[in-house]
Amino acid sequence: MEPFIRSEQYNFIKLQTQILINGHATANDRDVINTLKTVSKERVLQLFSDLNEDQKQLLDPVDTIKDPAQAENFLLQIKPYVIPFKEITEKTIKKLFPKAKKLKAPSLETVDLREISYLGWDDHGSGRKFIIAPHHDTFTGLHGTIKPANKKGICAICSRFEEIGMFMSETKGKVQGTFIKKGNYICLDSMKCNQNITTLEKMTDLIERLK
Repeated sequence: MEPFIRSEQYNFIKLQTQILINGHATANDRDVINTLKTVSKERVLQLFSDLNEDQKQLLDPVDTIKDPAQAENFLLQIKPYVIPFKEITEKTIKKLFPKAKKLKAPSLETVDLREISYLGWDDHGSGRKFIIAPHHDTFTGLHGTIKPANKKGICAICSRFEEIGMFMSETKGKVQGTFIKKGNYICLDSMKCNQNITTLEKMTDLIERLK
């Protein structure tokens, strides 16, 4: 069976297993537990529009999870079917960031490509942050400065409460020679951000606002 689960979908499924664990630990009413199981399973299956029988059988046991050990076992069983993030070549980087000379993406040798929905890194030489993310069946690139907020806040990409910074990008204005600066607070730690993402909706919104 080919991989069919995107990284953010895997994170969403992982979140549902935690909800089930918490429910079994705190609720005593059988009806409450049964409702929780039904809702969690429906949410997981609704992530996918065209599951075949093998794929459905892989995900079906999600509603049987009661404790961390069962959750870990279930997640280990489905992880091989998570689609890895496509490796970024130097050619792709040059195409996405033509004005950024001698820019190199970080080494991904120690990164599990099934755990990232986008690639984000800081170029300390230029003091800028670069983001490569899927958008409309291709890759798009965002770059700009990022200034730590020195506090926690809501990230515009993952919607979680994390250490954030103001990411500012610059786009061409309608009048020739003018530029418009746009910004949003995002996670300083892109890997942590990736682990938090359960939907790509906010990433899509960010790209469309800043491009």
